[in-house]
Amino acid sequence: MLILNFIVEDMLEYRISDQWTAYKEEDVEKAATVKEIILNDVWWDKVDYIIAFIASIYDMLRVTDTNKPTLHLVYDMWDTMIEKVRATILRHEEKEVNDQSTFYDVVYYILIDRWTKSCTPLHCMAHSLNPRYYIDEWLAEASNWVPPHMGTEIAVERNKCLRKYFPNPDDRKMATKEFARSSGGQDIFGDFDSLQDRWSLEPKVWWLVYGDSTPLHQKVALKLLSQPCSLSCCERNWSTYSFIHSMKRNKMTPKRAEDLVYIHTNLHLLSRKNESYTIGQSKMWDIGGDEWDPLEGAGVLAIANSSFFFFFF
Repeated sequence: MLILNFIVEDMLEYRISDQWTAYKEEDVEKAATVKEIILNDVWWDKVDYIIAFIASIYDMLRVTDTNKPTLHLVYDMWDTMIEKVRATILRHEEKEVNDQSTFYDVVYYILIDRWTKSCTPLHCMAHSLNPRYYIDEWLAEASNWVPPHMGTEIAVERNKCLRKYFPNPDDRKMATKEFARSSGGQDIFGDFDSLQDRWSLEPKVWWLVYGDSTPLHQKVALKLLSQPCSLSCCERNWSTYSFIHSMKRNKMTPKRAEDLVYIHTNLHLLSRKNESYTIGQSKMWDIGGDEWDPLEGAGVLAIANSSFFFFFF
């Protein structure tokens, strides 16, 4: 809602500017329509609803569109995002939790269809290897959540992944037994420290500390828990490469172009450690880049510097 307030203030400020005067004289009918929309509270309520509705979807996409390891979080994020979308729609329609919504049914079908196309056995395998999803703290967040080893859909996709990782039947049988031990809290996985650290430690660290008794599963876990789920970081490098090795600079050798891309990317990362990144005119110059961690004031900064003319037209 804070962002909406900035937009409204920017629009109202534009109405008294010289640009608005010139535009109003040029097209009186359109100017009247614009004025009516700006001052219409019902229209702004609809905008607020749209932003609230898509915020959960955008947040999830923004998290996955990074170079951070998020493969093991995707399955849970999709479920959480769908629940948030449902809650927003029902709240707007003034319905109870168990009530039906025709609009939500349409949205749900679209989201599930998209998830069905993008979901892979790796998502389910990585989800199963996250130790946090087996403890009461996580299960208590929603009444319909179950541990990964008890979900039928996840089990089917996980077994596909195991067959791919371990084509040898003996190795696959051993890996299955190791998964049963880790997910069922047997042996060292049932120790007090192991159970407590499932929530407090990062998943990869937890497997490094407690996974040595299940070497096959530990090896897979360390791979999947370190893997991003998006190729966006690679695509950004390709975009940088195409900018450096352009039609006007086509005599550059591939090795030199790769070195320049390497330098550009690492200078980008190193610049975030400088004090000038958070202060001065060039602060947060790469806002909206690879990081999804909240940057204080970033959203306000982006909106405050926008003009009504740019936003509306």
